[in-house]
Amino acid sequence: MDEDTPTPRRPSRRRPDRSRPRPAGAPRGPLWRRRRLRALLTPARVIPLGFLAAIAVGTVALLGPWAVAAGQAPDGVPFVTAVFVATSAVCVTGLTLVETGTYWSTTGQTLILAMIHVGGLGIATISALLALAVTRRLGLQSRIAAGMATRVGTIADARSVLVGILRTTLVVEAAVALVLTLRFALHHGEPPGRALWLGVFHAVSAFNNAGFSLFRENALYDYATDEWVTGPIMVAIVLGGLGFPVVLEVLRRTRLPWSVNTRLVLIGTAVLLVGGTLAFLVLEWDNPSTLGGVQGSDKLWTAVFLSVTARTAGFNTVDYGQVSDASLFLTNALMFVGGGSAGTAGGIKVGTMAVLVAAVLAEARGDTDADVFGRRIGPETIRQALAVIGLYLAVVGTATTLLLHLSGERMADVLFEVISATATVGLSTGITPDLPPGGDWVLIVCMFLGRLGPVTVAGALALRERARLFRLPETRPLIG
Repeated sequence: MDEDTPTPRRPSRRRPDRSRPRPAGAPRGPLWRRRRLRALLTPARVIPLGFLAAIAVGTVALLGPWAVAAGQAPDGVPFVTAVFVATSAVCVTGLTLVETGTYWSTTGQTLILAMIHVGGLGIATISALLALAVTRRLGLQSRIAAGMATRVGTIADARSVLVGILRTTLVVEAAVALVLTLRFALHHGEPPGRALWLGVFHAVSAFNNAGFSLFRENALYDYATDEWVTGPIMVAIVLGGLGFPVVLEVLRRTRLPWSVNTRLVLIGTAVLLVGGTLAFLVLEWDNPSTLGGVQGSDKLWTAVFLSVTARTAGFNTVDYGQVSDASLFLTNALMFVGGGSAGTAGGIKVGTMAVLVAAVLAEARGDTDADVFGRRIGPETIRQALAVIGLYLAVVGTATTLLLHLSGERMADVLFEVISATATVGLSTGITPDLPPGGDWVLIVCMFLGRLGPVTVAGALALRERARLFRLPETRPLIG
């Protein structure tokens, strides 16, 4: 190369000057779009979106001709029916507009069972399990989402907890299904195939606290006093309703004392079950339509089942349209509290109620801190408990007002139906199939919000978190 020939310059690798303001209206780059998408798709938003996607897929599946039994829907499944049942299954509620055992075909019942499993385990948990099975490891986003769904103490524990959840679910459902299958086949004369399907369906429905049943009116009227049918169902309901963290901690072989959360949930559950049983015995003892028509020790067994299923499961062995108003109010209270956190139960949760009770007792004693089992409850936990209860009350109040306006039904029946939907219980006084279309949509929204939890929904709708760098002057409004 001659001396007069200019040396070719290498392309400049200097980064673009980002200090200059971007011209108004100029298109944003792909990096900005990826960051924006990542910021929007936080775990708090992914979980609600996952539930919505599951409901949408379930609705489309139930609309197909394969899902409905022959002769049940000659003009096709109504859209609102498909949406309602899909929402009820994914949100593990159990309310339905049609009888599951006669309206849906075996394929339709299988679809409902799959949706119950998806909703019971949770979208985030199932996604993390699939990622674990395929890649043998969990990404950070998957672990955060799984931690939100299962209340894992640390992100590092997500893998072992998810495996434990899957193992516990399969073992409990298989054991309950085996007992129910043998009972239906050997004692009630069901054909082997039918007995197996009844056992599997009710085992999955019970452990996931869904309340769907293949019998008439989605009820267990004919098996109210059969301990080998209602007994395994109650065991599955309680284990699923305690919450996976509690169940896994109890099953873990260690000499360490149980955590405060586990002790609160176990004690609270025992108090609610025993108290509910005694209250039902007193309130329904002479009612000929409920316990009054049951003899001897079967009264106690029926009352125990009512107390267990009212917490969040939705199975019923009596007609709730015939119980007294006092029993309806008691059931409303049990449904509102629900079961343990990070499980298949609904309601505000036992831990939330325990925190509120501890705060009230501390205030009554004049203590500055709320203490339980030698530990102080932080103020942020108390604020979260108050937020959950406040938002649940807001949802229940708004939905009750709308249903009273749309349906014209009794106040007691409407309130019962709304709390049952919001707490994802599934018990009904019988008015749900007769509600106008607008009333169906009100209950659909209640089931969706109740399954996610008001705080999760509020967090998903929030555009961003912000931390204040200052504190305003304190004030003391009048209380009480």
